[in-house]
Amino acid sequence: MRRWNGWGDDTFEKPLPETARRFLAERLGHADSPADASWDSACAQVGPSRLAAETLLDTEAAIRLRHAHGQSFADWAALRHGHVGPFPDAVARPADHAATRAVIDRARALGAVIIPYGGGTSVVGHLAVVDDGRPVISVDMSRQARLLDLDPVDRIAHLGAGAPGPVLEAQLRAHGFVLGHYPQSFDYSTLGGWIVTRSAGQQSRRYGRIEQMLHGARVAGAAEDLDIGHQVASAAGPDLRQLLLGSEGRLGIVTEAAMHIHPVPAFEAFHTVFFDDWTQARSAARAIAQAGVEVSMLRVSDAEETDTQLRIAGHDSAIAWLRRYLGWRGIGDAPCMMMIGVSGARGPAWSARRRALALTRAAGGVHVGTRMGSIWAANRFAGAYLRNTLWEAGYAADTMETAVPWSHTDTAHRAMVQAAHTALNAYGERALAFVHLSHVYAAGSSLYMTVIWRRSPDYETDIGRWRSLKAAVSRAIVDVGGTISHQHGVGRDHAPYLRAEKRQAGLDLLSAACRALDPQGMMNPHKLIEPSRAASEAGEDVD
Repeated sequence: MRRWNGWGDDTFEKPLPETARRFLAERLGHADSPADASWDSACAQVGPSRLAAETLLDTEAAIRLRHAHGQSFADWAALRHGHVGPFPDAVARPADHAATRAVIDRARALGAVIIPYGGGTSVVGHLAVVDDGRPVISVDMSRQARLLDLDPVDRIAHLGAGAPGPVLEAQLRAHGFVLGHYPQSFDYSTLGGWIVTRSAGQQSRRYGRIEQMLHGARVAGAAEDLDIGHQVASAAGPDLRQLLLGSEGRLGIVTEAAMHIHPVPAFEAFHTVFFDDWTQARSAARAIAQAGVEVSMLRVSDAEETDTQLRIAGHDSAIAWLRRYLGWRGIGDAPCMMMIGVSGARGPAWSARRRALALTRAAGGVHVGTRMGSIWAANRFAGAYLRNTLWEAGYAADTMETAVPWSHTDTAHRAMVQAAHTALNAYGERALAFVHLSHVYAAGSSLYMTVIWRRSPDYETDIGRWRSLKAAVSRAIVDVGGTISHQHGVGRDHAPYLRAEKRQAGLDLLSAACRALDPQGMMNPHKLIEPSRAASEAGEDVD
């Protein structure tokens, strides 16, 4: 069964080697492991619903608790410490578009608001229940996961938007195709969630971000349905797909999507290259991106992340041998690791491999083969389970990400790391903060930072530290001109900083679109755009 207060299947564990525990204790200090709140105590906090149970609506306490939170640090702190709530008043599980339409119509008649629920993996507060006096209905899309149609000539698949990654890919592979969208949340996140948060998968260099994959979509809106896109190419005004992408449920619930698909790759490999320092590694990544080398993935870890990954991996003797080998090849004690994926037909994939490795050699890189890459690929979605293990060992973890031009990459890197250290140092705590380039483009790159720190015995301390950390890093991102989100969306956590990117005129335009399609403000309100809340939480003008 899926964990109610953490990540993933509760029968799966990602052990933390003893060497990794010692490393964390040395870097961050000894950590205690206070007991978490129990399932029974959390359920006991679920009060009576403002809605009566009926055919469309389930008001049982346990199901309402399971739909009240996502995977943000604020969600984790609430669940682990037992500060749960508010809760949706009911959960609906429509089986198709027509049933979704019926739920929305019923919600409107009841004066209720809607929160779409895909895989429950949001890390920025998309699922937060805000009590504004109206009843709340969580619409669980898990029953809408079928492959509805596949056209091998046009290479377009029509799918239910509630399909999680493994279900979606299994259905496509049965016909010899893949979508190729692999975020770390792949096991649980859904097609609809990817669309409305503008998700980016790990192999976006080959398959594209979700906006390149979307051909068209069917949407159940507050008052009427929308059928968006489906044109091969069009100059007939603005592309409404771009309005839907990243809309976070404010314009309606995506029930079906037509997606561009690709043949199952005949060949795939992941190569590992080490560099003596960040400057070499970053320069090699830029060279590969700007040369247009058709790799499927390019990821660069800074020295801190490289060191942490090697220590947490275990296999001490193998890692010791690797470090000795790198030393013989002229790589120092603080290397940076690059992972290069090549996928597709064997000929083009080998050509991409040859060109990419030639550019890494020119930058001083040392290629160590595909063994580490194969291990990474086999466990690529299991890394999220480490968050459970860290918490149980007494440590908290969170991620922040952005994208900036190449000319701003080093400045943004330094600013984000320094902000994390400064925020936690103010509480007398140390931080382990490390960064990787997760996606690269000709003009720039994303930066994805992980921060680990000691958790505390009480909710108020934990949430206070996190809020300071989140605000400090978000402010640093805005100050260097980065986007507040490259791949996680806006939700509630990033809303205070959206104006810096969109400006007031842009927010007004988005607000007008929401009002036009949802005049009652019933579709996932309080997410993405809420100027009054943004101003109060930011505490300053973020232009």
